[in-house]
Amino acid sequence: MGFLDKLKGTTKSPPRVSTVEILWSWIGAFLAIGLLGWLSTAGLGQTERLMLIGSFGASAVLLYGAPKSPLAQPRNVIGGHVLSALIGVASYKLLRGEPWLASAMAVSTAIAIMHLTRTLHPPGGATALIAVIGGERIHHMGFWYALAPVATGACIMVMVALLVNNLSAQRRYPEFWL
Repeated sequence: MGFLDKLKGTTKSPPRVSTVEILWSWIGAFLAIGLLGWLSTAGLGQTERLMLIGSFGASAVLLYGAPKSPLAQPRNVIGGHVLSALIGVASYKLLRGEPWLASAMAVSTAIAIMHLTRTLHPPGGATALIAVIGGERIHHMGFWYALAPVATGACIMVMVALLVNNLSAQRRYPEFWL
């Protein structure tokens, strides 16, 4: 099989999901991101929105749009984010003079560690990258970044997923814990 043959794909696009499924996905994402935003505003003032890191948007897609995915399970969401945050902070601290290198090191190492620990969660790559490029406020936090906003936010998102995804008779979450 040649390179171009591989680009053809091996199966068809998945079927559309029901309107009810779309509604549950919307409710879960709205509640989780809304709660994180509210906590940011209430706890840090109107100008700081630290609990709202970009990678949580991608986590919301998995947690509420694809709750059966292995990548959306609690172990992966929490472990993937926290490990990636630690790796991102370490990469920044070690290579801060070379942001391109720190960024590449953070994301690639986060992927490798998530694979090794069976915590692969694609938004974790963004969490690692945010630790490097996130600006002075994130850099000043150092390894605390892994605790808050990352671990705290990931746990809140999983708690909302436990509630919302189990309210529907058609959904069940999680598929596994460990």
